[in-house]
Amino acid sequence: MEKRISGTTGLLALIGSPVGHSGSPAMYNYSFEKLGLDYAYAAFDIKEEQVKDALDAMRLFHMRGMNVTMPDKTEAAKHVDELSPAAEIIGAVNTIVNDDGTLKGYITDGEGFVNNLKDHGIDVRGKKITVAGGGGAATAIQVQCALDGASGITIFNMKDAFFERTLETAEKIRTATSAVVNVYDIADTAKMTEEIHSSDIFVNATIVGMKPMEDQSVVKDLSAFHENLVVCDAVYNPEETKLLRDAKAAGCACVGGKGMLLWQGVAAFKLYTGMDMPVGEVKEKFFS
Repeated sequence: MEKRISGTTGLLALIGSPVGHSGSPAMYNYSFEKLGLDYAYAAFDIKEEQVKDALDAMRLFHMRGMNVTMPDKTEAAKHVDELSPAAEIIGAVNTIVNDDGTLKGYITDGEGFVNNLKDHGIDVRGKKITVAGGGGAATAIQVQCALDGASGITIFNMKDAFFERTLETAEKIRTATSAVVNVYDIADTAKMTEEIHSSDIFVNATIVGMKPMEDQSVVKDLSAFHENLVVCDAVYNPEETKLLRDAKAAGCACVGGKGMLLWQGVAAFKLYTGMDMPVGEVKEKFFS
């Protein structure tokens, strides 16, 4: 890469915490090189209270774009100049584009999740989906699945600062779609077990299972799993989480988070560059 970096090279980055495990720099830099684009992509460990400063630096350094991961997505939405319609509904961003100092925030997580399922031959239309989590990625998944025709969305979240927002999001989904939406406390293990057992798809969109919590799972009662259930994890490092190992042992079809990273990245890449990521080559090199 050092051979192609020059005084004119544009900078893009990922912010969040932790980010040392991220595969995004390799994926984006490979794509830039394949397409002959004069950009470089790095990752910076940024805590929530540092997000405003990071976005100020984005303007100062004339950075073209920035991806945002947990736990910074909601905070980042507060400090951009414009929000896409989906990002405004969700109240979080995972992609920021800098157009001459004007920062516009987008959310491509939901699109990435749905397209990753399609890539595995799974359609969300008409399905009952249970989602653990109420943060940016979780909300994006909930909204996109409902917009794409899921019959029901059941949400489990901690009764923390996100819970009221989760209730508000559920109401917005009910208003915008025909999906039946319910919200429960994630601490209610019995209810969570019941809802997963009656679902077609279960999604973990929390940080549980991500390093350094790789020995943990959001599903405490393994009787929730059944062989017709598709279990998805938004966590992509480790590639096979405890949740997915437990689900696979129970006979469930499993979909890891790496593909979601690919497909949300495909959408973000288009926003940054106006060009299509070389998906086939990227998939073969980083996701096979």
